[in-house]
Amino acid sequence: MGVSEYDAVVVGAGPIGGYLAAGLAEGGVSVLLLEEHSEIGRPFQCAGLVNPHVMNLTGLHHTVLSPIWGARIHSPSGTPVVIGDEGRIRTWSVCRKLFDEGVVRQAIEKGARIWLSSKPISAVIEEGSVNLRIRTPEGVKDVRCRLLCGADGAHSWVRRHFKMGRPKELMIGFQVEVTGYRGQEGRLDMYTGSRIAPGFFAWAIPSGETTRIGTWSKPGLMGGESCEQLLDRLREEPLWRNRFSGCKEIGRFCGPIPSGMVKRPMIGRVALFGDAAGLCKPTTGGGIGPGFAQVDLVTPHLLDALKCDDLSDGRMSEIAGLMGPMRRSQRRSKALRDAFLTESTDSELDDIFAVWARPEVTELINDIGEIEHPIPLGIRMLREIPEFRSLTKRAVKAILLG
Repeated sequence: MGVSEYDAVVVGAGPIGGYLAAGLAEGGVSVLLLEEHSEIGRPFQCAGLVNPHVMNLTGLHHTVLSPIWGARIHSPSGTPVVIGDEGRIRTWSVCRKLFDEGVVRQAIEKGARIWLSSKPISAVIEEGSVNLRIRTPEGVKDVRCRLLCGADGAHSWVRRHFKMGRPKELMIGFQVEVTGYRGQEGRLDMYTGSRIAPGFFAWAIPSGETTRIGTWSKPGLMGGESCEQLLDRLREEPLWRNRFSGCKEIGRFCGPIPSGMVKRPMIGRVALFGDAAGLCKPTTGGGIGPGFAQVDLVTPHLLDALKCDDLSDGRMSEIAGLMGPMRRSQRRSKALRDAFLTESTDSELDDIFAVWARPEVTELINDIGEIEHPIPLGIRMLREIPEFRSLTKRAVKAILLG
């Protein structure tokens, strides 16, 4: 069998890979989308939240399980901060299988081809092309492309094969899907404390007839325990044990959360996207919003490079440079997270929550707080709330100048 030729090969048919393939195909180039699993959207390792901007871009409202308009955030000792307004949707809880399938279907409708149960086993950059060997259900196939894109997740084969660097942080998350959780419709719950999510937080997200309950942290902060053990401790905590007493588990998921853009997200003829590039938000672990933003930012420039047939190291480095503000935003967001959460003791967190719970501060959070863009709120708090200046002095420079 001869060599198949495409302008671009996208490895990974998750939402980022599917959205990228759609953008490239719409730009008039031939695209092959590779997915190592036999179906789209399985397995998924995500809380399943999609922000309003991404939902509007895709139009996949039929995949929504619950609109999320508010939150109850709990301090280690149980102090709640209740935020949100039913008239303002902050994010959407979706069926990830339907959402992922919808994004990939849009790529196919725009001309992309897809190979399921297929993954690259070798890749060599030569003058004018990347030559791939791909293991497929029909055997090993040879493919030649002008641009290779890795949208293949936290443990990206493309990133490792071409030694493009590592994400600055790699967190680990564990999540169960349950029935019977006693929450509030439209509000997610967040729980903090070193016993259940050291340095980070746990969550309970309404998802239609079920709830997704999970926790995440850094391995180095967990004292040898697993996220599963931390989640069990959350469900047994006397402060809110009654919310979990009627839960019946129907599924569980575990996976890494890479954050902090890799050193070289693009080299000659190769580009990384989404989790593969380390684009998860350090404040929430979400990756779909940043991944879509990256695709929108660089796809027009990649199409121009393909049109001119200039995907040299220099040209790809120029395109990667456009992501400088994203890299700085990640660094600032991490500093904000560290100051208010990761580097705070349980006692300090209780002090922070006591301030957040004041009506004027809760009003400020409701007015300008955004899941996707936490920096403006963090800066306002530093400037306007004296108590936070001492709590966050270690991060002021990084947040304001990073």
